[in-house]
Order: sequence, then C-alpha cells, then structure tokens
Amino acid sequence: MIAKLSELGVTSEMAYAAGTTSIGLTFLTWALSKKKENAGTDRADRWGIFVGQWAPTFFALGIALRLEENSR
Repeated sequence: MIAKLSELGVTSEMAYAAGTTSIGLTFLTWALSKKKENAGTDRADRWGIFVGQWAPTFFALGIALRLEENSR
C-alpha cells in the first residue's frame, strides 16, 4: 500500500502536512461545535477527539512513506 501511494505521487511531506492540518482542525471543530451547537461540551469533545485521531495516522503514513523514499 505504501509503495502504491508513493507511485501515485504521495510524499511524506504531504502526509506530515495532513497530520499537522488535522491538529488544527481538531481545535477548530471543537471550538465551532462548542460555540454553534447547543449540545454542550461533551459533544464538542467528541468532535475534537474524532478529528484528533487522524493526526497519528497521517504521521505514521509519513514515516512509512519516508522509509519508502529512502529505500529507492
């Protein structure tokens, strides 16, 4: 899968950027949910946690892609 992503032009820098962006989106979704929805802090926390779980996945993909790039 990593080799195929690399062949498709996905770079480790793209994955790292996606991970960093998802950290910002975590805060943004939490803040917007807390402010705009009348569901309370619990729901805002759930949105933040949901989006926050993407970051480690993107960073792990970045590491795997970096290893693939270095092996070529």
